[in-house]
Amino acid sequence: MTTKAVAIVRALDEAASIGGVVRELHRWCPDLDVVVVDDGSADATAALAAEAGARVVRLPFNVGMGGAVQTGYRLARDEGYDLAVQLDGDGQHPAAEAARVVAALRDGGWDMVVGSRFADGAGYRPPVLRRLGIRLLSAVASAVLGRRVTDATSGLKAVGREGIALFAAHHPHDYVEIESLLLAARHGLRVTEVPVTMRARCAGRSTITPGRTSVYALRAALGLAVVLAGRRAQPGPAR
Repeated sequence: MTTKAVAIVRALDEAASIGGVVRELHRWCPDLDVVVVDDGSADATAALAAEAGARVVRLPFNVGMGGAVQTGYRLARDEGYDLAVQLDGDGQHPAAEAARVVAALRDGGWDMVVGSRFADGAGYRPPVLRRLGIRLLSAVASAVLGRRVTDATSGLKAVGREGIALFAAHHPHDYVEIESLLLAARHGLRVTEVPVTMRARCAGRSTITPGRTSVYALRAALGLAVVLAGRRAQPGPAR
């Protein structure tokens, strides 16, 4: 059966990298439509994405990562896509690894597959404070999902129809990666990870600072409390 699939690429002022990201996706994932959501960029991001062969959705002003990604998921839902892979426009997510995540979703019977930098125990080594924060967030996500999570801050993920519908309607806007995992857990999506390799940013810098990671952890802990409280409040089976 043919799967209608789309790559959702959120980009903000990524003129230095977006063309390469789009061309690499076309080369490694030729069966995916590529949609770049330009989140109010002040540079030539939109023009360069279109020149490289992407469909571009331009937002009139910056709405933030969550809102921009949700725009992509709404497009995927409204246009009947069966599968969506989400990645960043800064070049950190190689298209070959996006293809790996998509293949795992297609072949494994999962609703959501996350690309993990730590799943195989090797490779990526972030700064110490950030690494500790990621470990804490991953521990929280593991408790929620009931299975080991190694990379709760990964922005590379693929979802099927249920995930597309969920994130089109309810995508988190603040702490996107960890809260999307919590949201998936609350709605019963089957989630797993696959090991991937990621690159350094081509330009600019990450918005995930040690301070923001600490806030992520607090919000995740609160989210865990809500999930567990909801589980305890669920009635037992009718007799």
